[in-house]
Amino acid sequence: MDGNAPQLLSISAFARRVGLAPSALRFYDDCGVLPPAHVDGASGYRFYQPEQEKRAVLLRELREADVPLPDVAVVLDGPREQAQRVLHAHLRRMLDRTERGRSAIEEILRSLPVTGTHAEARVGGAELASAIRQVVPATASDEDFPVLGCVLVELGDGEVRLVATDRYRLSIRVLHPAAMHGDPCQILVRAADLVEIGPWAARNAEVTVEVDGGAARLRGAGECRVLTLFEDRFPSYREALSALGPPEYRMIVDRLAFRDALLSRGDTSYVTVATAGDGLAVTIATAGDGPATRAGTGGPDPATPGGAATDGSAVCAGTGEPGPATPGAAADGTVSAVSDTIRLAAICSGPPLRIAFDPATLIPALEAGVGPDVLLEVSTTTHPVIVRSADQGSFTTLVMPVAPLSLG
Repeated sequence: MDGNAPQLLSISAFARRVGLAPSALRFYDDCGVLPPAHVDGASGYRFYQPEQEKRAVLLRELREADVPLPDVAVVLDGPREQAQRVLHAHLRRMLDRTERGRSAIEEILRSLPVTGTHAEARVGGAELASAIRQVVPATASDEDFPVLGCVLVELGDGEVRLVATDRYRLSIRVLHPAAMHGDPCQILVRAADLVEIGPWAARNAEVTVEVDGGAARLRGAGECRVLTLFEDRFPSYREALSALGPPEYRMIVDRLAFRDALLSRGDTSYVTVATAGDGLAVTIATAGDGPATRAGTGGPDPATPGGAATDGSAVCAGTGEPGPATPGAAADGTVSAVSDTIRLAAICSGPPLRIAFDPATLIPALEAGVGPDVLLEVSTTTHPVIVRSADQGSFTTLVMPVAPLSLG
């Protein structure tokens, strides 16, 4: 080493000072982000100046935060504004990854066998009966997928959730118990069993849900109802919820008027809903309009909630500008019918939208709601539509749109 550079540190000494292994220092030299101050020409030994310590410590901290090397170089040598952009973007990615990991672990924990698990939650009897009434219609009788005939009951995170899906819609009711303790868990109960329990629950001021090992029961005022559990794996509905983006379109309309409009023409293959200004135009399909399909499937196959058909293809609805039937309504909000189009007063936000539904899927979602109004939220036309009551935020239904052949 040149005797004119007494302040130089060997790679081992520098490594101890900055908390990096000598092998890491060699790697960062090869990558060009932390070259040594001097390399001995005869031995090839690397030497560092004390002034490089601050850069090396920052490099170590960035790598401990899993910042990729290209971004590390920007932070070390780029403008401050660019470094801030890079770090904020990395932070967002880390938070997203952490949230996905948290959701995955929670899902695994909930799906573990209930053997050895003990949990209790005390809820209002009328609330439980209401939740059963709202969620059960989203179940289905399917010999190939018998789990669709069950309701998922989850205890955890200070909530009791009842969830059901028939693959065309997904209904979720959240109950906030007066008291709760034990391990997070989930059980599957046949919808028919819950229907029988509903009236009994409504007669009790409070009902305690107990899960103990592989058994579950409901306790009311001096009476116990044993639940028969169904062993299967329920669809990962939380993935469907996390896949939904922020709504681009919102529609608030009289719930019963909307339902009556869908019922007014009897059995139909689909209805289209067009938004514009201060109203909705609900157009009923006629015999010549052709059938509706789950977009991307080539036919009316069931679709997994979240926007994917059972074969993994995307599900979407037809979109475009509203047709000649421009929405409108009388000043008193009453429904008027013109040809095959029924006009409803509504509060709409977002650009004009035209979307289609199967009435057999949408009508039960409206009937399960509470209060005079219903809110429909559309994030994109490739995802389910959120249907929720303005008066009850604890109940949510996701409804799959359809893609009628006539909408192209």
